[in-house]
Amino acid sequence: MKNQFDYIDQQILKQLRTDARKAYSQIADELKVSNSLIHQRIKKLTQEGVIKNAEFILDEKKLGYSTKSYTGIRLREARFAKSVMEELSKIEEVVESNFVSGSYAIFVLIFAKNNQHLQKILYDHIHLINGVAGTDTFICFDTGFKRNIPIK
Repeated sequence: MKNQFDYIDQQILKQLRTDARKAYSQIADELKVSNSLIHQRIKKLTQEGVIKNAEFILDEKKLGYSTKSYTGIRLREARFAKSVMEELSKIEEVVESNFVSGSYAIFVLIFAKNNQHLQKILYDHIHLINGVAGTDTFICFDTGFKRNIPIK
């Protein structure tokens, strides 16, 4: 497929982007195609890595995580990047980690129960990782919107 999606593929992806648990038969009905065609296309999209997995979106606030922050991490030296990333992956509250350009080498998304919990994550875990030179943390007051990339 190599990023070549026809109309049916685009519509399937749009449907799944809205609700990953939507029944294939419902998608087929809405697109006026056969159920087997939907199964074949989704299987192909999955095999090609376009669809990685279906996942639930958890409401962090309802689970008790009231503090959301983005933290930029500076490294002592670039050679520490991979090992720091490996150590960050062991911290459950770090839910996303990216290599970035600019003042920071790594930017992470952290969910904490409260500000004290965030402080503990930063000082008792992240700052103790070999190679971390420092951090800057930005508290997120609220999320205006969040969405997947467009399908064209």
